[in-house]
Amino acid sequence: MAGGAGERLQPLTRMRSKGAIPYGGKFRLIDITLSNCINSELRKIFVLTQYLSESLNLHMQEGWSISSSGLGDFIYSMPAQQKMGKIWYSGTADAVRQNLNLIKPQEYDEVLILSGDHVYKMNYAQFINYHRIKRASLTVSAVKVTKSEATRRFGVLEVDSDGRLIGFAEKPYEPRTIPGDPSHVLASMGIYVFSTQFLIQVLQGDGEDFGNHILPGLIKKKENVFVYDYTAMNRISDFKFEVRDGIREKTLSDRTSDSSYWRDVGTIDSYYDASMDLVGVDPPFSLYGEKWPFRTWQRQLPPSKFILGARINNSLVSDGCIISGGAIWNSILFQNVTIEKDAVIEQSVIYENVTIEPGARIRRTIVDKDCRIRSGISIGYNREVDLARGFAISPNGIVVVTKGGDITH
Repeated sequence: MAGGAGERLQPLTRMRSKGAIPYGGKFRLIDITLSNCINSELRKIFVLTQYLSESLNLHMQEGWSISSSGLGDFIYSMPAQQKMGKIWYSGTADAVRQNLNLIKPQEYDEVLILSGDHVYKMNYAQFINYHRIKRASLTVSAVKVTKSEATRRFGVLEVDSDGRLIGFAEKPYEPRTIPGDPSHVLASMGIYVFSTQFLIQVLQGDGEDFGNHILPGLIKKKENVFVYDYTAMNRISDFKFEVRDGIREKTLSDRTSDSSYWRDVGTIDSYYDASMDLVGVDPPFSLYGEKWPFRTWQRQLPPSKFILGARINNSLVSDGCIISGGAIWNSILFQNVTIEKDAVIEQSVIYENVTIEPGARIRRTIVDKDCRIRSGISIGYNREVDLARGFAISPNGIVVVTKGGDITH
């Protein structure tokens, strides 16, 4: 599912869909979900797109052309086509409903439904295996979060002692906590595995969203719906292969500290926090490790170069950058960034093809592609000045410089 408008991520989504937002120095958000699929050995993938999908489609064509349709492997981008009248997708369930023709019951026993804008590592094969063991019609993946995190942000699930779903509330003001743990709740990750025939049956009725409409109806009918506790089940310490119910299982990565990490990057602040989680000596989420690699398309660029006393600490720097002096700390630089003499970059995310001239200072800022920050400019130090420049500023004070900006004063 990669078709959301991403209104809360403006201005990053002014010219791109949420799944196409750059992440981690060289990736796009869609790469995280697609890499999880490939690492889980799932290779029959439809990506449903809608809003501002041009850059996302180009990225997938250039970086994810791994199809071998003759062998049954494919990644297909499926744009919204008004298949059911003169309406576009009106929600997650409606998007799947309008593409039911792609789902052939004789070929697929289950359908896995994923979001294209979350950051996490997950073994989907293990998730599907749990669904089969429970003989469920639908299994929902949930993550354990604090009550304050979930309030008005996530759908909150209630389960019985066997893991069966018995209650659901969409973004409640007062979330129901886990029995025996009054400070935490089970939040829906927006990840579902349906038995194919059950999905087709469910989508014959009404309902635009799985969370808002489909789940409450299934609970009322006491359907066979279970919850998969991602926080507990995804902690795997050994790297090995197993075959269970015909699924070849694979563990997550070389390290286990991030095996229960999950972020819904639906706002500027959550996206910024997920980016800052990558820097540091022992980051809560790691892009490194050969056993659970993340894949992407990337330009052919030379190595980055650091000259004239450049100082860099706790930062990610991608290919093609030239750092001519200056200081960078707790920051992420995408490809082809130029940092000139005496510039200072603090706790910031700098997209590709950005030039920061001598003496400029940037703090707690996201600079979109193709920008030039002129000599002596300071961004992220004075809220009133940044607002006067027309910059967007998040509730937590993160400044966003729009793509292609030439900041001269």
